[in-house]
Amino acid sequence: MIDLWHGRGAVVSSVQSQRVAEGSADSSENVPAMGRLPRQLSAREMELFAGVGQRIELDAGRAVFRRGEFGRSLFVIESGRILLEFAGDLPDKLVGPGEYFGELALFVGQHARSGSALAAEPSVVYLIDPEAFEGLMRRDPLAIAQFMLRSFTYLVASEQQLIANYKRRNEDLMQTLDSLRQTRDQLQLARRQVCTDDLTGLCNRRGLYQYLEGAAEIRDRRRHIGLLLIDIDHFKQINDQYGHLVGDEVLHAIGAEIQDAAGVTDLPCRLGGDEFALLTQVQDQQELTERALRITEGVRQLRFPQTAAQLVVSVSIGGGLCRDDGEWSVWYSEADCALYHVKGSGGDGAHVMS
Repeated sequence: MIDLWHGRGAVVSSVQSQRVAEGSADSSENVPAMGRLPRQLSAREMELFAGVGQRIELDAGRAVFRRGEFGRSLFVIESGRILLEFAGDLPDKLVGPGEYFGELALFVGQHARSGSALAAEPSVVYLIDPEAFEGLMRRDPLAIAQFMLRSFTYLVASEQQLIANYKRRNEDLMQTLDSLRQTRDQLQLARRQVCTDDLTGLCNRRGLYQYLEGAAEIRDRRRHIGLLLIDIDHFKQINDQYGHLVGDEVLHAIGAEIQDAAGVTDLPCRLGGDEFALLTQVQDQQELTERALRITEGVRQLRFPQTAAQLVVSVSIGGGLCRDDGEWSVWYSEADCALYHVKGSGGDGAHVMS
């Protein structure tokens, strides 16, 4: 296999020797013309490549090579035009007479083509394989060195542009991801707000219904579902005597007591007005009763020294274990019956049905 990188060093060495011999005077034909297109060959370069290349005639639409194919050859166009089709971020290019393409495969070795080359019209190209290119290095090292230098400069510039494009795309992508995260957070916040009671911070009735839809996924089959309905005793009188601000303070404090009594998988919620509920998972009826008594005792101990020093609050709680074959309306109805049993007995207590 020909080592083109080693050959490149030989070219540079030969160029240095030739410049010493010629007093560093370069032929004007070997110096690229100002303003020449990046892929445009000088007349001398075109003559050199045509002299050693394999001449190929192409009909319109014929492929010179396809993207992903491996190759080692450079191509020079004598007539016609070749369409270079790239995938991804590189735009397609149309190259014509006196231009070249496919040089990367020649320079770096067995290389998968990054694009396809198709004859846009009837064309004639010269195929320059590594052996022919190596011969040109030995024959005219100065011209080939200048060609390689210009080609490398063009390739580096193309890669830098591609990196810049990727950087811009990455920045755009990061901005898009940041916008999506903000939108997601806003949606989650909006969902929480829709499903949360503003005053107590507990789940509201809408959130309860959403919880019931997914309850089966978090259900511990070794435990029972229990429901407690909590109603504040004489709440209207509290509002009438102390005002609605104190009433709101009472609602908030009782909501906190219910939250403290809830387990990790339980759902404390405010159903509306002075009515609360606790949907919980318990081992048995006794555990559910203990939850209810904990709430009633905690509420009895509430005091409001800054706003209503004489106020003593109590709640009535009714509940029971929920049948697996039942639904919310059945559970609520049974717990409500237990709640009215407490209310009928004067309130400030709990009753859990078996």
